[in-house]
Amino acid sequence: MAQATDNLPLSETTFYILLALAPAPKHGYAIMKEVRALSDERIELSTGTLYGALKRLLETGWIEPVRERKMRASLRLRRAYTLTALGRSMLAAETKRLEALVKVARTFTAKGRV
Repeated sequence: MAQATDNLPLSETTFYILLALAPAPKHGYAIMKEVRALSDERIELSTGTLYGALKRLLETGWIEPVRERKMRASLRLRRAYTLTALGRSMLAAETKRLEALVKVARTFTAKGRV
């Protein structure tokens, strides 16, 4: 059986998308805005990049659609996404991996090596 760590490291974009969905379900535009804010405006997802990533995350079972509602000004539906239990475990595993990296870096730099 595959472990969450088998899929690490996550790309920065994937990490931020999962992080954006951690508190509550969001639709695509809200995910784009949240990723931009979380990354201190370093990452600005295009719609193509976002929806390609969402498609991949749906296929891996890390996210799932939760609802669709009609947008006011058009006939299009707005789909919201949420993390699955597997997606939450992936986010937790990547967070733990990143924390370990930071711990090593802090220990290393505290010894005056940098």
